[in-house]
Amino acid sequence: MHFLSLLLERARPALLAAALLAVGPACSQQAPAPAVVTVRIDAAQTYQTISNFAASDAWAGQFVGRWPAAKKEAIADLLFSTAAGPGGQPLGIGLSQWRVNLGAGSAEQGEASGIKDEWRRAESFLTPAGTYDWDRLAGQRWFMEAARQRGVTQFLAFLNSPPVALTRNGKAYATAKQPNLAPDKFGALADYCARIVAGVRQKTGITFDYFSPVNEPQWDWSDGGQEGTPFLNDDIAGISKALSSSLVTAQLPTQILVAEAGKLDYLMATADKPGRGDQIGAFFGDKAAPTYLGGTARVAPIIAGHSYFTTSPYPQAVATRQQLAGRVAAVPGLTFWQSEYCILGDNAGEINGGPRDLGMAPALYLARTIHADLAVANAAAWQWWLAISPYDYKDGLVYIDKNKADGNFYPSKMLWALGNYSRFVRPGAVRLAAQLDGPGAPLVSAYRSPDGKQLITVIVNDAAAPADLRLAVGGGRLGAGQPYVTSATGDLAPGPALAAGGVLRVAPRTITTLVSELR
Repeated sequence: MHFLSLLLERARPALLAAALLAVGPACSQQAPAPAVVTVRIDAAQTYQTISNFAASDAWAGQFVGRWPAAKKEAIADLLFSTAAGPGGQPLGIGLSQWRVNLGAGSAEQGEASGIKDEWRRAESFLTPAGTYDWDRLAGQRWFMEAARQRGVTQFLAFLNSPPVALTRNGKAYATAKQPNLAPDKFGALADYCARIVAGVRQKTGITFDYFSPVNEPQWDWSDGGQEGTPFLNDDIAGISKALSSSLVTAQLPTQILVAEAGKLDYLMATADKPGRGDQIGAFFGDKAAPTYLGGTARVAPIIAGHSYFTTSPYPQAVATRQQLAGRVAAVPGLTFWQSEYCILGDNAGEINGGPRDLGMAPALYLARTIHADLAVANAAAWQWWLAISPYDYKDGLVYIDKNKADGNFYPSKMLWALGNYSRFVRPGAVRLAAQLDGPGAPLVSAYRSPDGKQLITVIVNDAAAPADLRLAVGGGRLGAGQPYVTSATGDLAPGPALAAGGVLRVAPRTITTLVSELR
């Protein structure tokens, strides 16, 4: 029996229990039923078009891609599959983009790299001899192919550091908090990036849709914890313009993504990072600025930032994202992507980054963050950090034993919480206005499917009490619906169908996606 089929068979009692929990009992003698809250959805009031939901192969993909076939296939199913098993149970979360870490060559340097954790070193296609070896990154290439086989059509390549052959110190991390690439090497880095895109296409048949040459340029990256380097906005503009020229010369369609800010504040303000903040203004605001990238060939009209350090307390998270949405909307044609997140820090005491937790507490916190990024900041893409993690930290979707050759794996509730969005809100879906009539109601966002035939409503109920919701759609008629519930006992577990106009009982501490016919 296929691993996932066996898993589903063993989980059938729990799935049934979750389905019953999702709809709740027909009546309760212990407490009165909650008042029915109407969710008013306006099909005529639209917001962003969804581009993708994604995660990255850093850093475990290089090893897990070499694991025994049955285990790595099962992990790939969890991440990429849009298929369903018995009873309509989704087999995976259907990520629609895959982020590929192009290493700087610290893996080849070994201990001499200065990066102590071998799992945070990364291989490069560029050899010390200056040639390219397209047989490298074998584990990562396996996951690229596994993603494509399961229907993923979008791929993004990113650098944490330029290749060590080009860096100032010959390492994959910086010295004394200084940018680790000299300006006279911008052209060489651009040619390297274009060569990677062309070589990977020839080797795998996959053309990267996006290339992100800079990652979290506000941080110092000088401690050897991983590959990385700071950059100034001037550096980022110079690298992007050089890469634009190289991609055009090579006749490659890949678009450049900037600038993967370390936190959302740096997209809007200089704050404590002179020359590295206000990146909306620097790259897409003032057309006369030397850093302006708007209209530059191959530069995507997207500003990318990371939601770290801006998620708690929730009212402040909302305020930050309202400000961000306003700044992005002020630039015609500009889109915002939330391009990396996992749970870090103490988050105002609400949740800690460590230790690892496979349960609902981090899943609900994650779902709340995704809701804020999509429904307040108007993010067109939402992307997680480590798809596969060996660490005792809240940074993974699927956790593994820290073993390079083999081991066990452990799906988390965070995986399925992301799946409540990624599995059903597909590229091309459009977010619709959704307003709740009652106070104290769950977080709700609504999306029209790309073909216009379905309404996808995602409900995050972090409360200890159930909620009863009735959907009302202006500008359309709503048909029957199918709920999928992530809870302590179920993972996107299908619940009983909801009749048109029916009341949906949303259980406490659950994430529910309701897929309804839209006429």
